[in-house]
Formats: sequence, structure tokens, C-alpha cells
Amino acid sequence: MMGNLFKGTRKIQISILLISMISFFSALLMTSSIQYVIYKINPYLLINLAYFSVPFFTVLFVLVFWALTRRMVTDLITLEQGLHIMSEGNLDYRVSIRRRDEIGRVAININLMAERLKRQIVKEREAERSKMELITGISHDLRTPLTSIIGYIDLLKTESFQSKEEYTRFLQNTSNKAVHLKKMLDDLFDYTRLTAKETQLHLESIDVTKLLAQLYFEFEPLAQEQGLVLDSKLGQTPIITYADNEKLARAIDNLLMNALKYSIKPGIVSIELNGDDDHIRVTIKNRGNSLTQEQENRLFERFYKADQARSTEGLQTGAGLGLAIARNIIELHEGSLTLQHNNGIFAFTLQWPVQTSLPYPSNKL
Repeated sequence: MMGNLFKGTRKIQISILLISMISFFSALLMTSSIQYVIYKINPYLLINLAYFSVPFFTVLFVLVFWALTRRMVTDLITLEQGLHIMSEGNLDYRVSIRRRDEIGRVAININLMAERLKRQIVKEREAERSKMELITGISHDLRTPLTSIIGYIDLLKTESFQSKEEYTRFLQNTSNKAVHLKKMLDDLFDYTRLTAKETQLHLESIDVTKLLAQLYFEFEPLAQEQGLVLDSKLGQTPIITYADNEKLARAIDNLLMNALKYSIKPGIVSIELNGDDDHIRVTIKNRGNSLTQEQENRLFERFYKADQARSTEGLQTGAGLGLAIARNIIELHEGSLTLQHNNGIFAFTLQWPVQTSLPYPSNKL
């Protein structure tokens, strides 16, 4: 950095020195030429004008120096004006100087600085907008169950129930809403933790086939309650890899829960496991209501719900973070979560590379 600064300073000094020398010799040559012409016309007149030679030479030197440095000074003024315009907030303005010397490079760097500042401001505004959407989304999704809890508690406090059965129902509804509220807060906590740069994966050797078989065992009764059949295509061959068992299970759990919530009843939800020497793929398929292209494009956005009005009996709607959490988890494993949607058939595929050994001694990403 200092070497480039010294080199640039030396080039500017050499340029000014060359201009000075050219101005000096040009003024000297013109003065001598004029004196020679006067001498040829009248030698005695030259003697009388000898006292004016130095002032005349000085004037010629200044005029030549001014002419040679005029463009440089004009470009420096243009740079100053451009910086002033940008400092007032107009970061769309660009300095138009076409030079290949140090001043030209300064103009290029000023324009690059303005472009970077503009991108940074846009990024900060986007972060602020995202923060406001986060607050709005949290407020909206937490207010509903909290309002219900307060309402049921007021009914219990004022003993506004007609029978023991109604009392039990109020109490059960309060408990359900509290559990629902806790689930949304857990989702929010997990999402913010997963999107933080200091997030760590606790890598360990796991059998993906066994993990999916366990999740199938847990979800099968819930699927039956919803009028769905849970179908598995896992195979018997163990697929061993290093991964964060808890987080990976959470990602697949979110996809299965999403399929149960938004499947057409009766229907089938299938879990398929495929793998090779390089990658592992888990695909969860279900049939649901078709989405528009805009809905499909926004499906992985946080707090986005494609069908706000739809309610699923026995399954509480979440905060719209399930798919975003699943994608963040798989991206931490250097993988991807993709969706193929065709005429109401949804196929979510988790794919991540096989790790046959611990890539980092500290398991830190």
C-alpha cells in the first residue's frame, strides 16, 4: 500500500517537473527567437529592449505552464466537484475523467467508492426492512395464541364455565395454546441461532437409514390421525456419514410436519432415501393444493405461509419458519434443499455431501 502511494507520488512529481522543464525551454526558445528577429530588424532596438527580456521570458513561461497544466487543473476541479456531489448523498453520480495517469485512477477509485457505498446503503436498508418484517412477523404470530391463552385464563378466573367438562376443555385449550406458543418461540430461537455466523455443528458418525426409520416410527401414528398413509422407501443398507444428528433430524422433522399439514386427505406421504459415494438425498413427497409461481418462489421465506386461511385439524399452524430452518440446517452441512412442484405433487429433496471423517477437529463452521 505504501509502495503504491510512493510510486504514485513520484509519478506526479515527475510529471510536474517535466511540464516545468518544457515550459522553461519553450519560453527560452520563444524569447531567443523573438530577440533574434528584433536583432535582424534593428540591432540597436534589441539593446533598448534588453531590460524587458527577463519579464518577457517570465510571462512566456507562465503562459506555457498554464496551458500545459490547464487540463490537469480542470480534472482536479472535476474530481472535487464530484466528491462534493457524492458527499451530499447523490451516489448515482459518476466522475467522467478519461485519463490513464494517476488522476484517472483516482477518478476510477472515486467511482468505485461511490458504487460500494451505494451497495452498502442498499444492504443496510434491506437489513432494516428485514428486521422490521421480523418484528412484524413475530408480533403477528405470537399475538394469536397469546390472546387465546389470556381469554381462556379470564374464563377460568371468573368461573365462566357451565360444567366440569367445559372447565376441562378450557384448561386443555389453554395448555394447547401455551405449547403452541412455546413451539413458535423455539422455532424463532432456532432460526436466529442457525442464521448466526458463529453457529456450530456437533458432527458425529450417524446412520441416516436408522435416523429416518426412527422418524418414520414417530410420525406414523400422527399421519394416521390425519387420514394419511406414511410410506417409506429407505432400504436396509446403512448409510454412514458425519453430521449433526439433532439438527439433521430437525430439518427432516420440519419437512414431514409440513407434508402432514398441507396434504390432501386422504393421501400418501412418502419418505425416500438415496445415496452414492458422494451425496445423500432424502426426498419427502405429498399431494397438496397447487401453488402459484409466486407462492412457490416465496415458500422458503421466513414467516411466509402459502395458505394463511387453511387450518389443519389436530396440527397447529406454525410461524412459517419450518422450511427456512430446514434449509439453513442443510446449508450448514454444505448441502441444499430444493422443491419440485407439478400439479399439486410436492417433492422436497435434502441433499448433502457424504463426510467419511471429521473435516474440522473443532466441529466449528
